[in-house]
Amino acid sequence: MSNLTLRSLYPEDIGQVASIESSLTGNPRRDLLEKRLVVATANLSAPFQDELAVAQTEPQSMPENFISCGALDGKKLAGYGFARILEGEFGSRKTVVELDDIGVDPYYQGKGVGKLLVAGIEQRMAKRNIGTLRTQIAWSNLTMVSFFASVGFSLASGQVIERGTAPLGTDAAVAAAVNQCEAGCGCQGTPAGRVTVRPLTWADLAAVDRIDAKLTGLDRSAYCAAKFREVLDESGVHVSQVAEVDGVVAGFVMVRADFGEFGRNETTAVLDTIGVHPSYAGRGIGHALLSQLLVKLDALRVESVRTKVDQDNFGLWNFLTNCGFKPSQRLLLTKEVR
Repeated sequence: MSNLTLRSLYPEDIGQVASIESSLTGNPRRDLLEKRLVVATANLSAPFQDELAVAQTEPQSMPENFISCGALDGKKLAGYGFARILEGEFGSRKTVVELDDIGVDPYYQGKGVGKLLVAGIEQRMAKRNIGTLRTQIAWSNLTMVSFFASVGFSLASGQVIERGTAPLGTDAAVAAAVNQCEAGCGCQGTPAGRVTVRPLTWADLAAVDRIDAKLTGLDRSAYCAAKFREVLDESGVHVSQVAEVDGVVAGFVMVRADFGEFGRNETTAVLDTIGVHPSYAGRGIGHALLSQLLVKLDALRVESVRTKVDQDNFGLWNFLTNCGFKPSQRLLLTKEVR
């Protein structure tokens, strides 16, 4: 539709976004969407009070880790899209944009609004010099699979794997060793020293930086700081953990909330990265971190945790599958944006 105007979304759009979501799914999910919108439009406010002027004006700056796009027919929101900028998960050196959600008002469906929204997200990617757009979708969602194929997506390499949040059961001795300390943390005694698993805090940033640099050979302090903001300040599920051996941070796991893409209403956590300092390899620290993470998620009634593993990351694949992760019924799709 040539008369539609594209712009980034603002917190003031929550009413229209929730209305479209409700018309598509029958479930308004206003609280969930409001949280997503606040995070994705952090520090943004409409530059003018006149809504039509807003529709024609982009903000001077954009949130660091998010891209949003709305299609407006005059003052009416015809559709919206939310995407997340991902950089450095599991040591990757590539920055990608992951499309989390896209919704089109039923009145405007079949009129090219969805394709216009994807194009708008691609334009915003180009401004940030990011060339890869990807998304995940249940293979049984044939409508969305067909849509993504029509706008140039194809199957990506890698595998989405997931598990429920039931406690680890592959190693009864290790599972039994996870106790509760006074602060509600998981403590595991090992022959090499006492391993304490506790919540991640901002005070751990320097230690996580050091471990990440040791594992990747890169200075990714900016990535680590951005990831800390995401999991500590933006995520609705605060379950990221660090492991200490005799008071020294030896490993970490960072997890964020999944806001429920494409109308899905499940409560899911996304495992973005897990790392153990090489000096502490083989002492069960990764197992202890994951074990305590699952305890926390289960207590919060989070139903599952999922992650993406590249095909050549055999060590991570073996570790996670040994901990009960299995291939998901979700397709990983990608598109190179030029």
